[in-house]
Amino acid sequence: MKARIARLAFAVGLATFAARAALAQDRFTLDLEVGPAWQLRNDFAVPGDTGTLVRLDDQGPFLAGRATLNWHAWERWSLRFVAAPLSTDTEFVPGSDVLFQGVTFVAGDPVRVDYRFDSYRAGAYYRFPGDGPWSFRAGVTLKLRDAEIALASASQAAAKSNTGVVPLLYGGVRLQVAERVAIDLDADAAAASQGRAIDVALRVEALVDDHVALYLGGRLLDGGADNDEVNSFATFAYVLAGVRMRW
Repeated sequence: MKARIARLAFAVGLATFAARAALAQDRFTLDLEVGPAWQLRNDFAVPGDTGTLVRLDDQGPFLAGRATLNWHAWERWSLRFVAAPLSTDTEFVPGSDVLFQGVTFVAGDPVRVDYRFDSYRAGAYYRFPGDGPWSFRAGVTLKLRDAEIALASASQAAAKSNTGVVPLLYGGVRLQVAERVAIDLDADAAAASQGRAIDVALRVEALVDDHVALYLGGRLLDGGADNDEVNSFATFAYVLAGVRMRW
C-alpha cells in the first residue's frame, strides 16, 4: 500500500513538474489579427485562354483577419497552422462585352464581383540559435487555397471556384530592440512559370506581460496563376493590429 502511494505521489509530482516546465517553455503561441485591406490589383480571365481579361480598379478598405497557431513541439522545431480568410465585393461597368465562364456580360450593365481567397496552411520550421538580439527561422508550408470569383449583373450570373494545395517556403527574422519590444518579419512565398504566391508581414510587438504581446504592422499579399483554366492575379495591402498569447 505504501509503495502504491509512493508511486502515485511520484507520478503526480512528475506530471506537475512536466506541466510547469511546458508552461515555462511557452510551447504554444496564438496570434489573432485584424485590420483593413486594400485591393491594389485584381485582374482575371475565365477561362484563362478564351475569357475576357477584366482589370478591377483599386478599391477598399475591406475588413480582413487571420489566426496563427505555433506549437514549439521540439527544442528547435515548431509546427505552424494559419487560417487566413479574405473576401471582397466590388462593382464595375464593362466598356465592352465580358466573356466569363461561358457567360457574356453586356457592355454598360453594372457587374458585381464577389472575390474570395481563403487560405489554410500547415507547416514546420526550424528556429536557429540566436545571435544577440537577432533570431532567424526557416521552413516549409503547405497551403490549401479555397478561392472563388463570382460575377452577377441584372440578367446574368456565373462563378468560378478553385481549390488546390500549394507548397511554399517559409522564413522569418526577429530583432529584439528592447526588453519588451521586438520587430518581426515573416513570409510564405513560392514562384514558378505558372504563377506565384507571396505573403509577407512586418510588425512591431510590445510585451504587456509575460504571456501577452500587442502588435501593429503591415502585410502584402500577392499572387495568382496563368493557365488554360484561369488567368488571375491579385495584390492586397493590409494594415494589421493583433495580440499574441503564449502558454
